[in-house]
Amino acid sequence: MKNFNPADNIQDLQYFGEFGGVNPSISDSSTYTFLSAKTMFDTFEGNMEGCYLYSRHSSPSNLYLDKALAAMEGTESANVSASGMGAITPTLLQLCDSGDHIVSSRTIYGGTYAFLKNFTPRLGIKTTFVDITKLDIVEAAITSKTKVLYCETVSNPLLEVADIAGLAKIAKKHNLKLVVDNTFSPLSVSPATLGADIVIHSLTKYINGSSDTVGGVTCASQEFINDLKNVNSGASMLLGPTMDSLRSASVMKNLRTLHIRMKQHSHNAMYLAERFEKIGLKTVYPGLKSHPSHELYATMINPEYGFGGMMTLDVGTLAKANALMELMQAKNLGYLAVSLGFYKTLFSAPGTSTSSEIPMEEQIEMGLTDGLIRFSIGLDNDIERTYQMMKECMVELNILTAESISLV
Repeated sequence: MKNFNPADNIQDLQYFGEFGGVNPSISDSSTYTFLSAKTMFDTFEGNMEGCYLYSRHSSPSNLYLDKALAAMEGTESANVSASGMGAITPTLLQLCDSGDHIVSSRTIYGGTYAFLKNFTPRLGIKTTFVDITKLDIVEAAITSKTKVLYCETVSNPLLEVADIAGLAKIAKKHNLKLVVDNTFSPLSVSPATLGADIVIHSLTKYINGSSDTVGGVTCASQEFINDLKNVNSGASMLLGPTMDSLRSASVMKNLRTLHIRMKQHSHNAMYLAERFEKIGLKTVYPGLKSHPSHELYATMINPEYGFGGMMTLDVGTLAKANALMELMQAKNLGYLAVSLGFYKTLFSAPGTSTSSEIPMEEQIEMGLTDGLIRFSIGLDNDIERTYQMMKECMVELNILTAESISLV
């Protein structure tokens, strides 16, 4: 798999529209007609590939995007959904029955944490949250009931890096499924080539890139995707998190520029991270040599797409973090908003937003501090200009002093 390039796989896909258009035609139908009752019956039974029954099960537009995302991740198949959580929750419920157990990273998206901590116990599924960077601790948490190892390639919001190859070996040894949320690092990392069984994305973020669509995808073997879509027992089919065909077409168009956007996101984030660290700010970015997993991550990434566009700064207190974000927004440097992957920089204090589902004592234990700001660095053309403007905001708020900067 050394020559695997996810962007090339996307580029090589070619779908003609119904009338020869360079964009595939959008199937704006919820249901589909049959020329014979026998064909309808066979389709219900799953015996008629290429026939469409009902859009909750599949549609031409969704299948186009399924194929593109499977090609991007190097898996046999994929299934798009109406949101990132609409991919995560059916995937885990398909893998686990009542009485089963999950070992999960402790630093994950707040919605995923809440699902595993608060919702799945109602179904008899328990989760142990661990420091995913310590493989011995991960393996020690596995029991005879464990079915799944779950992590994010780069964790939200602390930017911890999972050793996917190491986790894959543990999963294989114990006959578990390794599920990896790769939302923060599309193209940069290809978890399936490192041994992950299932790769999940929130399409809402980098892959779509326009902050105008909510979507998700599960990339996996054909067998597992068939299980998810089974009319009798498939979690995706029966829970119904279906992506709309118009949204599928929109994501498909934006996917084509992902490789260009990821390079710029990564370039800009590296530029800012290096400079903020140099002037003494507590900066976390996987591309910095000071990151505890920098060397590991350097072996995992597809180098041309860099270390990603996510960065954190710790400015000391929540009051300072809020003041800085408000001032940066007023100076047109970005938006005080959750999510990521937009062309403008987005920033939020995750302890009171995207990770607020995690109890305060657990936030403290994992190192999620009050003054932490999570940045999704945008596509700014002149990143030096952005840096100078951000620095001026910090000086204005006494987060930095002009004297301390001049000494560096």
